Amino acid sequence: MTRLALVNARVALPTGLRDGLCVIVEDGRIAGIGSDVPTSAEVVDLGGGTLVPGFIDTQVNGGGGRLFNDDPSVETIRVIAETHRRFGTTGLLPTIISDDLSVVEAAIRATDEAIEAGVPGVLGLHIEGPFLDPARRGIHDGAKLRRLEDGFLELLASARHGRTLVTLSPESATPDQVAWLTRQGVIVAAGHSDAPYETVRAMIDAGITGFTHLFNAMSQLANRAPGMVGAALEDDATYAGLIVDGHHLHPATVRVALRAKGPQRLMLVTDAMPSVGTDDPEFVLHGRRIRRVGDKLLGEDDVIAGSTLTMDAALRQVLAQTGIPLADALTMASATPARFLGLQDQTGAIAPGLRADLVLLDSDLAVRRSWIGGIAN
Repeated sequence: MTRLALVNARVALPTGLRDGLCVIVEDGRIAGIGSDVPTSAEVVDLGGGTLVPGFIDTQVNGGGGRLFNDDPSVETIRVIAETHRRFGTTGLLPTIISDDLSVVEAAIRATDEAIEAGVPGVLGLHIEGPFLDPARRGIHDGAKLRRLEDGFLELLASARHGRTLVTLSPESATPDQVAWLTRQGVIVAAGHSDAPYETVRAMIDAGITGFTHLFNAMSQLANRAPGMVGAALEDDATYAGLIVDGHHLHPATVRVALRAKGPQRLMLVTDAMPSVGTDDPEFVLHGRRIRRVGDKLLGEDDVIAGSTLTMDAALRQVLAQTGIPLADALTMASATPARFLGLQDQTGAIAPGLRADLVLLDSDLAVRRSWIGGIAN
């Protein structure tokens, strides 16, 4: 493989943003970072942009006109990944939302096949439901929801490749089931739940390490009932995703979350739907019409139905809404989701030895170019 020397960019290192550096890429990985340009390398002039770690999105339902639930296939995953790569996502979990277990099984199989086929950017699979609380189902089809039975556990842990993230509600499962899944290497997150604080706390003790779209579709923080939100904000060890699109969360809510958990435990996610990368005014989800109103997606009952958000837009939104430093926002987009998935030794930062998953941003923080494993798009 060609040895590349990426030069003339501000580089986002784990220690902060630095100028005047050369990032050397060899065999798909970052071979070195320094001030000298090797004579044997092919020099790539980055034109004064900002070189950042590739974004990692743990919740991607669709893109490019494709919805994973509609066609859980390698081709659907490929289109979704290619679409989101245009917006800086170099690693993602295609997400299957509540459906029949036969569809979940097909999604697991398709993800394994996509990874085996080398589809760039696929890190595993997110199974969001159907083990959710009907009271907090959001746009999920209530007819698909059910309790987690022991007989379903083997299916949830059956993926051969990549990471498996399962979102469930504490009311729909038991601590023993969560503990079993985590022993098999499954990452378990809580979401779509009206559970009280005490129930959520017991599930954290059992092995839940994440919260899916914090604040949305879950029991809220109140004076004598901390709810799922209170449990998430209190716990220092768990992670939480935030949909920072200007619709799912008030900016003050985002700022409160950052003060409570910080960028090391909060992840930017898109919850993206097929609309991303298209001008389509609507799509169908489980027989229901979802319409696009500006950059907002609504069901026929005006319930928010995922988003049109991209990761570069989420980065810009969190900066505008909170005023945090760019380095912290980049942590939320890359390093934190990498740690949540247990991939921090592979990706999520610009550091020697890690995979060369990189994004070049312009002065407006829009994506100009990306690399996955050192291969440019």
